[in-house]
Amino acid sequence: MKKKALALTLCASMVAASLAGCGGVKTRDEVKGTTAAAVSGEEQSQGAATATNNQPIDLQLLFYASNEDVANVLRDQLTKAGFNVKLNMQPDYSSYKTQLAAGNYDLDITGWTTVTGNPDYAVRSLFKTGGDYNNAPVEDPKVDELIEKAGTETPEEYQKTYTEFEKYLVDEMAYIVPLNGTIKTQAVNKDRMKVETVRLSKSRSMCWEMMEFQDGIDPQTEPLRVSQTISTLTSMDPIKGNDGSINTLNTNIYVRLVNLTDDDQVVADGSLSYNYAIADGNQDYYFLLRDDINFGRVQDGHAVDSGVLVGGEDVVFSLERAKDKESVPNHKTYSLHENMDTITLVTDIAELENTKVSGSDETVKAALEKGTPAAISSLVETKDAVDNAAGAYQVVKIRTVNPFPQVLNYLAHQSAGIVDAEVVKSINTYDVKTYDIQKDIAYGDQSTVTEGATYNNTLSCSGPYVMIKKNDYEVTFEANPAYRVGSEYEPHIKNVTVKFYKDSDSSLSGLRSGEIDILYSIPDNSFDLVRNSENLVLQELPSNAATYCTFNLSEGSPYRDVTLRKAVLAAINQEELLAVFNGARTPLYSTLSPLVNTGNVLTYVPGKSQELQAEYLKNKAN
Repeated sequence: MKKKALALTLCASMVAASLAGCGGVKTRDEVKGTTAAAVSGEEQSQGAATATNNQPIDLQLLFYASNEDVANVLRDQLTKAGFNVKLNMQPDYSSYKTQLAAGNYDLDITGWTTVTGNPDYAVRSLFKTGGDYNNAPVEDPKVDELIEKAGTETPEEYQKTYTEFEKYLVDEMAYIVPLNGTIKTQAVNKDRMKVETVRLSKSRSMCWEMMEFQDGIDPQTEPLRVSQTISTLTSMDPIKGNDGSINTLNTNIYVRLVNLTDDDQVVADGSLSYNYAIADGNQDYYFLLRDDINFGRVQDGHAVDSGVLVGGEDVVFSLERAKDKESVPNHKTYSLHENMDTITLVTDIAELENTKVSGSDETVKAALEKGTPAAISSLVETKDAVDNAAGAYQVVKIRTVNPFPQVLNYLAHQSAGIVDAEVVKSINTYDVKTYDIQKDIAYGDQSTVTEGATYNNTLSCSGPYVMIKKNDYEVTFEANPAYRVGSEYEPHIKNVTVKFYKDSDSSLSGLRSGEIDILYSIPDNSFDLVRNSENLVLQELPSNAATYCTFNLSEGSPYRDVTLRKAVLAAINQEELLAVFNGARTPLYSTLSPLVNTGNVLTYVPGKSQELQAEYLKNKAN
């Protein structure tokens, strides 16, 4: 997102096709420490007069610096509707999270990207009671009921359910204020990279192993250089984080049972599985594991082959802890995996021979052994006995609580990354219930990979890369020397450096100056700058990302009142907001908008917000 002051402002006579100037939008420095009182007196008086004769209703808007442009527009619109807006701008995501946790807001600007490509993920963590990222929190039995119902349905069935869910979430209860969707972008230095090897996926995080340098650049000595703006890493334990600080990093250091294609189709390509099969009834899922991936670890500052196979025991351990809310302190992804009931190793070939693939007469065994080194002749319980070339395999079976085809999308998420069971058990010896962050060391803690006195890198990585070390400026990786050796998925570039920049504008400067090779997510106002650069290529496609607002619904908050929430929702003119971004953003109704065509549309009605504010104040007085 862009960080510089908007050169364009809004006025009440704006229409979708044109924009009339009516004063300057505040720069970041001007915004700090100000409130909506800084907006023109004419706008203030219009809003207050139209609303009621009462004192304007206070509203504290929380956001971090990269959302400053959106916050400026919201401030103006809410002020004109009669609210007394106070801005709480934080310099970075970490500070923003601290303010969010402390409840220092009434309305906050947030975002969500459905990185699994399925609609259940777009709602379960965010709005289901107890959801990992349900910060407001929304606690509504009807919301929970509709989420669970849609989760068991096929795409043909769930469209109706999600349409009902959306109307209830936004229109009836105003639990969120939708703002905009986005275009996913990435800029590549074509002088350094073979652009065709650099993927841009709708949902999946950037994957490094397939990337290649231009001829003449040594992939064994020259590092791939990428960037991110969040330097504090939540955790390298894949189940303990689900945010922009670690999603890409954990995607590349842990392998999963399945992956997503660039257009969100579930495949076994580039995963731990040769193939997967869904059994008749859509409740049992089988995965045939490959034997050409060992865990990579750090020794003397470099990635080494541990000699330990990534096996079925590790898969069972990893997924059992993924679905167990109490397996680690601050578990951030359990709601993604709570639909898994049991995870087991299959030891009887007869089960595979006697079970049919969903909607087919083909057996699960026949489906699993397609394209394998040898037909399945035996199923083994321990990874020491695995020998694919001789027909000895491990098969993992996942049974869901109810029929739940969307479980496959969750298994493609970074939180379903396979960890080393023995290593994690040896480190996580603390009592989860009495865990003390000040003294207990947990697997994947940032401190253990940070240069200095705390450095003790015990990561055991199942993916194509191994994290080596981190400091305030960057984090470095080396290729796992035991990952798919000799295959097309063996990492092409040995070293990767992720550089930290304070914001996206600084990152773009780094790309243009040659400090980095690829920049994920280009500021909206810089598309043409990239397109017109001789050495850069802009990759773009529709994204699954949504920008929206949530309310503080904690005990004592006035915004627990649905009428007041509706008044805020009614103050937002999405067309004005989209016009500011000149086609770089798209209409939004909810986090489902990029995934399900519900037909729901947000319509701005002039004066509606003021009516609802008056109704709220009248009810409050009575």
